[in-house]
Amino acid sequence: MSDPRKLVRPDGPGHVSSDNDWDRFVSPDSPLGSALAEDHKRLAEIGSEQFKKPAHTRIIAVANQKGGVGKTTTAVNLAAGLAMGGLRVLVIDDDPQGNATTALGIENRDAVPTLYDVLTGKQSLLSIIRPTEALPSLYVAPSNISLSLVDVELADADDRRLRLRNSLNECLSNLQVHGKPMDYVLIDCPPSMSLLPINALVAANEVLIPVQTEYYALEGLSQLLRTIEAAKSAENPSLRISTILLTMVSKNTNLSAEVAANVREYFPHETLETEIPRSVRLAESPSYGETVITYEPRSPGAIAYRAAAHELAERAH
Repeated sequence: MSDPRKLVRPDGPGHVSSDNDWDRFVSPDSPLGSALAEDHKRLAEIGSEQFKKPAHTRIIAVANQKGGVGKTTTAVNLAAGLAMGGLRVLVIDDDPQGNATTALGIENRDAVPTLYDVLTGKQSLLSIIRPTEALPSLYVAPSNISLSLVDVELADADDRRLRLRNSLNECLSNLQVHGKPMDYVLIDCPPSMSLLPINALVAANEVLIPVQTEYYALEGLSQLLRTIEAAKSAENPSLRISTILLTMVSKNTNLSAEVAANVREYFPHETLETEIPRSVRLAESPSYGETVITYEPRSPGAIAYRAAAHELAERAH
C-alpha cells in the first residue's frame, strides 16, 4: 500500500520531506485525530463482555412527533447494538412507511403478515415476528403501508388504544414460558398524532426521544409531552421519559453545541452522554437492508450507536 502521506504531500525536487505534515493532520489536537481518539475510547468502554441484562423486559417507545430526527435510525441501530451485546431484542415497526422493516433486512414485506394484521385481530404478534439474518438475537415485527388503515378500521373499537399492549403482553408471556424471554422491545413510532403512536405509548414502559441538534430541534416536543401525559393519565400511569438521545450532531458548529446544551439543561438526567454524529454510512445503510452496525461496524455512526446502546443497558434498573 502506498504511503498516504505522499498523497497529501508528494515528495519531489525542492520539497523538504517532513513527517510532521502528516503527524499534524492526525495529531490528537486535529479534528480527525480527536474523532479517532473518541472512537477508540468508546470501543474501549463498550468492551467485549455481554451487556447488562434488565430484570424485566424493557419496552421502549422511540418517539418524536417532529419528522426527520432519526427515530427509525435510532430504533434499529440501538436494537442492533443491544443484540451485539448479547441481549434478545424485538423491534416493532409501528410506522406505515416500514423503514425499520427495510433496515432490518425483511424483503417482500407486502407478502408477509404485518403489524396491521395484529392490530386488526387477524394474527398474533408472536406469529408475525421474524428473525434478522445479520444478528440472530434481533427480531422484527414488520410493517407496510396497510398499517395506515388502522385509524379508520378501529375507529369504533372500544379497545383501539390497547390493541398493541394486549398483543405484546401475550407475546412476551408466551416467550417467557418457552424460555426465550425478550430483554428489550423497541417500538418505532411514526411522526404523527394518529392511533399508532398512542398504541405504542400505552404499550411501553419508557419513552426514548431522539432530538436533532439543529434549529427547531424542540419543535413538536411540547406536543409529544402532552401526548405522553395523556397516555399516562388514561391507560399507562407508569410511563416515563427515560432517555433523550442527541442525533445528527455536528461538533464543528456552534448551533449544534448550543442545542445540545439546551437539551441537557432541560433533561439533565435523561440525556445520554453519547451523541450520534452526522454520518454518510448511517444514511446509506438502510438501502442495503442493514443497520450501520452490521453494514460498516467501524464507522463513527456505528461506534456511537453501540456506545449509546451500552449506556442504555447500563441504565437498566
